Amino acid sequence: MSTAPSTQPAAASRIAIVTGASSGIGAATARQLAGAGYRVVLTARRKDRVEALAEEIRAAGGQATAYPLDVTDRAAVDEFASAFRTIGVLVNNAGGALGADPVASGDPDDWRRMYETNVIGTLNLTQALLPKLEASGDGTVVVVSSTAGHGTYEGGAGYVAAKHGEHVLAETLRLEIVGRPVRVIEIAPGMVKTEEFALTRFSGDAEKAAKVYQGVAEPLTADDVADTITWAVTRPSHVNIDLLVVRPRAQASNTKVHREG
Repeated sequence: MSTAPSTQPAAASRIAIVTGASSGIGAATARQLAGAGYRVVLTARRKDRVEALAEEIRAAGGQATAYPLDVTDRAAVDEFASAFRTIGVLVNNAGGALGADPVASGDPDDWRRMYETNVIGTLNLTQALLPKLEASGDGTVVVVSSTAGHGTYEGGAGYVAAKHGEHVLAETLRLEIVGRPVRVIEIAPGMVKTEEFALTRFSGDAEKAAKVYQGVAEPLTADDVADTITWAVTRPSHVNIDLLVVRPRAQASNTKVHREG
């Protein structure tokens, strides 16, 4: 899969905002979009992480700015958005999973936090920045959902519900703004092994986190997903990748994974 854009992004659409850019898919996407010629704006709650990444990108010859931001804080999001006249790309990546309990015993607070981060966070950024994307004349909204948003599995109902909400948000937005100069792209990754996703899901329990990937020879990496996002974003303006599901070869579905040994 080639990530090289057919042309460099136009000046009016050269800014790409990436949420959840402190690690994993968000950080990898920021690096790759910077390499594709975008000036990336990195947002996440962890100020030190996004500032270090911005410095790394600048040292490599790219353009990057860090902005600490909690996507669930609407007032902070609106203040952030007010700094831009136009932007070209918004990558809604902030989110994550908490717990793997059945519906009967799931923690409502975990469900609420997942919905707030994955759905309301995406809504906040998209609403605040949609006028700026449209003003560019060539905007792109990317929603990084999950295969969890397209198929249920035991122990995943809270995360599945949140990611399904994100999927529906993207699908509905595409219908509502057709004819305007903004694309809506959904990237739905399957099993991705990053340094924090499973650890966060299991409250730092390294043993439980390791079992998620046990026996799977090659789960996806953050770079694999970032490559997919960058490829979709850098297609010609008239090409919209509505939905792209990407899984490792070892994963046939959310519930069928080949494990060696």
